[in-house]
Amino acid sequence: MALPVLSSSAVRFRRVLAHFPQELSLAFAYGSGVFRQAGAAAEHGENNMLDFVFAVDDSVTWHTMNLLKNRSHYSFLKFFGPNQITSIQSYGAGIYYNTLVPCNGRMIKYGVISTDTLIDDLFHWKTLYVAGRLQKPVKILTQNESSKLQAALVSNLKSAVTAAFLMLPESFSEEDLYMQIAGLSYSGDFRMIIGEDRSKVQNIVKPNIPHFQKLYSNILQDCPQVVYKHHLGRLEASIDKSPEGQFTQLMALPKTLQQKITSLVNPPGKNRDVEEILLQVAHDPDCGFVVHQG
Repeated sequence: MALPVLSSSAVRFRRVLAHFPQELSLAFAYGSGVFRQAGAAAEHGENNMLDFVFAVDDSVTWHTMNLLKNRSHYSFLKFFGPNQITSIQSYGAGIYYNTLVPCNGRMIKYGVISTDTLIDDLFHWKTLYVAGRLQKPVKILTQNESSKLQAALVSNLKSAVTAAFLMLPESFSEEDLYMQIAGLSYSGDFRMIIGEDRSKVQNIVKPNIPHFQKLYSNILQDCPQVVYKHHLGRLEASIDKSPEGQFTQLMALPKTLQQKITSLVNPPGKNRDVEEILLQVAHDPDCGFVVHQG
């Protein structure tokens, strides 16, 4: 049975997608316009801006075609052409957004990212920008057959579970796990630090537990540290907090996060390898806090 998202969404999203060049390796919709949220966002769910991300194999070609179809979506950058737009796309998180675009009676925004940049973020958490969105429920609209992309999507979810395990206590509830996972991409978000709705993570998770279960159930069922009672829709977890157990989890983290942790712990001028430093972190009673800081 399909899990409920906001009413008649599938048809609406496909109509939006029809406005764009179809050479997409992955397209998904996300945010409060797709999944119900608690709090203030819930009141406007059907009217919120619809958010999309389009992954494309060749950004220059895709922007060339999109400029022909949807020139009005672009800012003044349209005058500089697809090569310049693609060049600007490569900065920061590697994603270029057109926003406040009227489409089928709704306002939408859509980000364009190259497939290679997306895969790099999913495997290594290069910026955690798009990978962070894909750790929470999204509505996949189209996905190609690429085994590398599929492996990267699964790897990102496994990494999110591993990082959450390191930051959680020995025993926790299923909701605790999803709260920790949903909060990963907000940990370093400046907006959350300066006072954006701190209950945002809770508002995302609480109404969408079934969507999180659908996303993570296979990974949790294969995890030896978790007893996942699928028929009851809940899990019982007991995480190995021994230095050996934490070291195994630290070694499984994405490369960029390992490097961030290393730079936090390793004093300047010391030339120790990552494995040695992570072993030190595994013995630290504040291991979970160090991971969070990273």
